[in-house]
Amino acid sequence: MGDPGLTLIIGNKNYSSWSMRPWLLLRQLGIAFTERKLSLFSDEFRSEVAKVSPAGRVPVLLDGDFAVWDTLAIVEYLAERFPALGVWPADLRARARARSVCAEMHSGFANLRGQMPVNIEARLPGRGWNLAVQADIDRIVQIWDELRASHASDGPFLFGRFCAADAYFAPVVTRFETYGVQTPPACSEYRRTVMALPAMREWVEAALAEHSFIPEDEPYRRSRD
Repeated sequence: MGDPGLTLIIGNKNYSSWSMRPWLLLRQLGIAFTERKLSLFSDEFRSEVAKVSPAGRVPVLLDGDFAVWDTLAIVEYLAERFPALGVWPADLRARARARSVCAEMHSGFANLRGQMPVNIEARLPGRGWNLAVQADIDRIVQIWDELRASHASDGPFLFGRFCAADAYFAPVVTRFETYGVQTPPACSEYRRTVMALPAMREWVEAALAEHSFIPEDEPYRRSRD
């Protein structure tokens, strides 16, 4: 029996930060997959996702008829499925640190995520800011600064070479663009590096072409105009 291939079920590219992470990782590492996009909060979304994930959320990775849901589980599955592609850093301690910061992003930064949701097409400088959000921003800046200082000689990404940690923080990079968040020089350079990734440019271009407006994901706009 041949390889049935991978399918990634995602939500709208303008809004779905969790969908962006495995999509970016797959595309940037050159792993072939089929994309299936569903409009968030739609009847089709609810019915189709329910068929493959009891959690009822995206992203969902299908490997043939086997479903993996939750972004972090998908990343770990890809690391085991494609061990030679560098999903995680090769060094033991760097790999542990990469997992640590991804897990922190996965479970934390609720104030940033709640007050500054991903909205790639919008420019909303200053919206959503408060002291709790700033505390999340400060912690992200600390992570980026420390990792870039430790791995600068190995390449321009958090651990030198692109890996899952960069995919995990990519939606934060877009948030900082949308809401006009200022960062120190090393972090700003890292942001430019992420935005220049071919896979990231592809995602952003597709997000801008959607022309969708989902009120549930729009706390600061009443329309696209």
